[in-house]
Amino acid sequence: MIPFFRRAATVSALCAIVLSQSVLSLSPASAQNRQVPTSPTELKLSYAPIVQRVQPAVVNVYAAKTVQNRNPLLDDPVFRRFFGGQGMQPEQMQRSLGSGVMVDAAGLVVTNNHVIEGADQVKISLSDKREFEAEIVLKDSRTDLAVLRIKDAKEKFTTLDFANSDDLLVGDVVLAIGNPFGVGQTVTHGIISALARTQVGITDYQFFIQTDAAINPGNSGGALVDMHGKLVGVNTAIFSRSGGSQGIGFAIPANMVRVVVASAKSGGKAVKRPWLGARLQNVTPEIAETLGLKTPSGALVVNVTPNSPAAKSGLKVSDLVTAIDGQAIDDPNAFEYRFATRPLGGTTQLDAQRGGKPVKLTVALEAAPDTGRDEIVLKGRSPFQGAKVANISPALADEMRLDSSVEGVVITDFSETATAAGVGFQKGDLILAVNGVKIGKTSDLEKITGEGARLWRIVVVRGGQQINVTLGG
Repeated sequence: MIPFFRRAATVSALCAIVLSQSVLSLSPASAQNRQVPTSPTELKLSYAPIVQRVQPAVVNVYAAKTVQNRNPLLDDPVFRRFFGGQGMQPEQMQRSLGSGVMVDAAGLVVTNNHVIEGADQVKISLSDKREFEAEIVLKDSRTDLAVLRIKDAKEKFTTLDFANSDDLLVGDVVLAIGNPFGVGQTVTHGIISALARTQVGITDYQFFIQTDAAINPGNSGGALVDMHGKLVGVNTAIFSRSGGSQGIGFAIPANMVRVVVASAKSGGKAVKRPWLGARLQNVTPEIAETLGLKTPSGALVVNVTPNSPAAKSGLKVSDLVTAIDGQAIDDPNAFEYRFATRPLGGTTQLDAQRGGKPVKLTVALEAAPDTGRDEIVLKGRSPFQGAKVANISPALADEMRLDSSVEGVVITDFSETATAAGVGFQKGDLILAVNGVKIGKTSDLEKITGEGARLWRIVVVRGGQQINVTLGG
């Protein structure tokens, strides 16, 4: 049987993702102040004081959205003619369940994005059973985090402080608090079983805390806390054959959660992160041998965008990035996490190897420019009808994981009922040409789709591969 991941929330369909194991871990931090029990008396010690302090700050999150069940026979014009609208099914309320953490006394709650994705209504239930309506302040699919705010909050709520997740060591004791299977707030305990899991495949930023504290469906968005009662991570997924806890759960590190919460507190609708302006790749054993490395570690620079912070710092193609601010970098995922959690403004220091010699570079921590996006929805009768498209700016390239050196028009979104979705277009598709006309900006695509045609010859780039398709009008 093939093992798979399950989101730790009860949703309409739990996501399954094939596991790729990783043996990467953080650089060891100081083991000072850690100790094992030395007597039977110490084994009788309790976690109750920690639980009593942090439990009020962990909440249940209830999300609901209205869905219209459509009878597929309605696609048949003969059926529609005889039965009219009688084949339509009544609307249904689809509900999901998760957990959240109060991170601001004014009523700010952080949870997983997949808990509230597509929700029309969101409710927060406190540990004392009181319920509040909540609004979605910010959603960040790249980290699978979302920030909610309790509506009309008239009191100060209990909150959890952030720990420095970089201080964690494998073997540290942690508590997981959430609402598994909807049975009510539950506390489980375990240890940090691994750090810096970078090939889990759940979010864009692959750098998870792994724990054997029992995490089950409904725990998504709940707290992983240390023995000081501080938040070290937000529980997000489990690795399971059965759907229940099998001792391998994953949490988003608190240092990443802190970045998303800070963006929400500043009033932003999107998370602002530093932009490097370079594309990095893994170092394979073959590349390591070519570079004369003892182990295949680091992040190899394969592209540098002109006028980007990377270019201005002097970073060059074929440089091997080995550390950021003194923290070792094992692969591009580790670098992206470290870089993304640096605060905007100021600078960061990169250690790299160039031609076998060490170099140190200072990179400015700047947000990617987002000028000239010109996002529009295409309405003309064409295979693109209903698609939202935009010019590729550095910010959009960073957001959609595109090569920042690419220019053109990309599909950023569309509704499920859009013609573009029906013919097979996907979010992130780069449109290069239509009917022999090069597409350089959104106005080019809007113009040609507004003219109509009986046949559409389209050149698309998807996942780095160019695809030529021909569609009827």
